[in-house]
Amino acid sequence: MDLVGLSLPLLLVFWQWTTTTGAAGSVGQSKWAEYFPDCGGKAQSPVDVATVQTQYDPSLGPLTPLGYSQHGNKPFSLYNNGHTVVVPLPGWMGLGGLPWQFTAVQMHLHWGNGAPEAGGSEHTINGQSSAAELHVVHYNSELYPNMSVAMTQQDGLAVLGVLIETGEEANQAFWNILNYLGRIRHAGQSVSIPAFDVQSLLPSDLGRYYRYNGSLTTPPCFQSVLWTLFTETVKISHTQLMKLETVLYASKEDADRVVMQDNYRTPQPLNDRTILSSFPLESVKVYTAGEITAIVIGALCGCVGLAVIVRFIVKTIRFFKHLHNERVLVNSSTSSWDVLPSVRPAPVPRTKEPGKELKQDVALNTTSEPGKKEDPVPSSV
Repeated sequence: MDLVGLSLPLLLVFWQWTTTTGAAGSVGQSKWAEYFPDCGGKAQSPVDVATVQTQYDPSLGPLTPLGYSQHGNKPFSLYNNGHTVVVPLPGWMGLGGLPWQFTAVQMHLHWGNGAPEAGGSEHTINGQSSAAELHVVHYNSELYPNMSVAMTQQDGLAVLGVLIETGEEANQAFWNILNYLGRIRHAGQSVSIPAFDVQSLLPSDLGRYYRYNGSLTTPPCFQSVLWTLFTETVKISHTQLMKLETVLYASKEDADRVVMQDNYRTPQPLNDRTILSSFPLESVKVYTAGEITAIVIGALCGCVGLAVIVRFIVKTIRFFKHLHNERVLVNSSTSSWDVLPSVRPAPVPRTKEPGKELKQDVALNTTSEPGKKEDPVPSSV
């Protein structure tokens, strides 16, 4: 987070830092505490937000931007300070929904270098960085007379953090800044731009956010910031992000050109601070290594058991199918004459025996009419 209203000595030291490192790269950051003791403090920013470790605070209500949309007719100014691009904000803009009244001071951006998966945001969520980050800076105007005094006090500043991702469509609100970067390419240059609705740069949901006490993210790293990091991100196009990453220089016009990239600070230790959330965390079960091992082993055993059952069912089906086929074969063999009637031999007619037939006729005639005298049977001629 950058400042306006720094004292001249601080500006000189800060300018030396930006010109020697080019931007807020990780090489220069390790030596910040040698020149600015607060940079080695225990409540530094940015931080990584581990969502499962946040604490829900039901008293945190939605924030209310005051006057953000009432930009008036007076133009804004756009300034390249050698570290980022800054837009000073008019004093009638403020922020409601905080313990005190805060007045807007300025807004600025942080970004990376265009490398895939490199990131450019200062804050991270569960270790994942975003493409860029917008900061809107306010000072506690209820307790302190100006920014210079408030920035040194523990409750002096309030900063809104907006994570920026890339999408297919351009964000028209951000063109109000990006369209004029070519006019302030070198450090120290500024230009007037048309006033615009600052709230259009913010996410639509201002009620879901993380809150913690931290610091400025650039020297002098005063630990005086009440941070609000929105969970909803805003999107800009790939073209817009490329313009932000490639147009500006951290060097003056008469010096060797140093592209302004990677102007973000790496996440700092949380130490004993607690990150609050304005919304209840969804129920998420965190498993230990032993539980994960047990789950994996159980899943493998389940797969093996399922394979055994499937194999048993297949073998059973095959057995009954084979048994059915054998029964059909047996039934076919016992009724072969029915199956093959064309090969059944024809019945053989019986031959008559004359003597037996005559005797049978005599017997029948004898028993057919009892008491009647039978006529003699003539002998054969």
